[in-house]
Amino acid sequence: MKIKKIILYIFLVITSLTAQNIQLGVRPYYLVDKLEDPILKKKLSSCKDKVFKRSDFSISHRGAPLQFAEHTKESYEAAIRMGAGIMECDVVSTKDNELVCRHSECDLHQTTNILLTPLAKKCTQNFLPYNKITNTPASAKCCTSDISLEEFYTLSGKMDSRDVKATNVEDYVDSTPKFRTNLYANDGGTLMSHKDSIELFKIHHLKMVPEIKTPDTKLIDKLVKEYIDAGVKNSDIFVQSFNLADLVYIIKMYPQLAENLIYLQEKFDKDFKKDIDILGTLKQQGIRIIAPPLWALVKLDNNKKIVSSNYAKALKKYGFKIITWSLERSKITDTTKGGWYYQSISEIIDNNSYILELLYVLDKDVGIIGAFSDWPATVTFYKNCIE
Repeated sequence: MKIKKIILYIFLVITSLTAQNIQLGVRPYYLVDKLEDPILKKKLSSCKDKVFKRSDFSISHRGAPLQFAEHTKESYEAAIRMGAGIMECDVVSTKDNELVCRHSECDLHQTTNILLTPLAKKCTQNFLPYNKITNTPASAKCCTSDISLEEFYTLSGKMDSRDVKATNVEDYVDSTPKFRTNLYANDGGTLMSHKDSIELFKIHHLKMVPEIKTPDTKLIDKLVKEYIDAGVKNSDIFVQSFNLADLVYIIKMYPQLAENLIYLQEKFDKDFKKDIDILGTLKQQGIRIIAPPLWALVKLDNNKKIVSSNYAKALKKYGFKIITWSLERSKITDTTKGGWYYQSISEIIDNNSYILELLYVLDKDVGIIGAFSDWPATVTFYKNCIE
């Protein structure tokens, strides 16, 4: 037994050292070349020969789903190699009440091959083809709660997608959007339970950010217990939720986790007035970290430069720590023309030229402590280089 423990210890040490060999690939350098800001470009260009380190500023959003099937072992391992210091597992339950990593309880028809397997019969709604006569979209609904953990493990992850114009199930499933790739997903990604993710992240000494996807105190209790059973330090756990009641429950029942709770935000008032008005109440309730989407934290000024939004300034005023989501995935909102509408900032500034500039403003002006990214290498590169 003693020899086995020694061998295991040596393995973990070697694995840990290997994990520090951060590999960023070519994309960060490509983005630097596209930068229009000459000062920032010069600064970031000076880092081409730098030895990069893991950074908690770089938060993996479901792994590295720009090119790997989200919430799969392969996607997580790619993010680890890219130097992400914090890893996300969105947590939902199976039919036998086991916790697994999926973006939502009912996304298996979009993120796995379930519709191409016998388990399709167990889906809440099996595939229905597009009806050309009534123009009714193709649809399906397959939930983790439809199947057991054992059945869940038989599935393979795929790039998140569905074709609503598909007339057959194969086309519905094989519909990866053009900004992604099937290059690393054709063989199928390995699905992960919440416990699996904890063990993987522990090996690499990573911090963990589970997201509560359904308002269920029993799920929260089970989630926390799995961290306790695995011996994860409280300071390494960042529980997040869009549902404020989930976080209030944790503050009451698990105060040891309160400092790192993340309140995710998605819907906002037109001018942020109501959202700013409740910040004092949130502070009193014990919320310390708020995570709005990118578009809520920045805007374009009259010179079409990216600057802090009024909401970002209010968050700083109240002393909240700020995290944002999700770089190299989300669109930005531009309200400079008066209306309240979504517009990709790439319509004004070239898509690749603005990414690092946006990250710089979020870091130095808004003051974020971390950014979720679909390609963590970009954020790892930036943070290593700018410090």
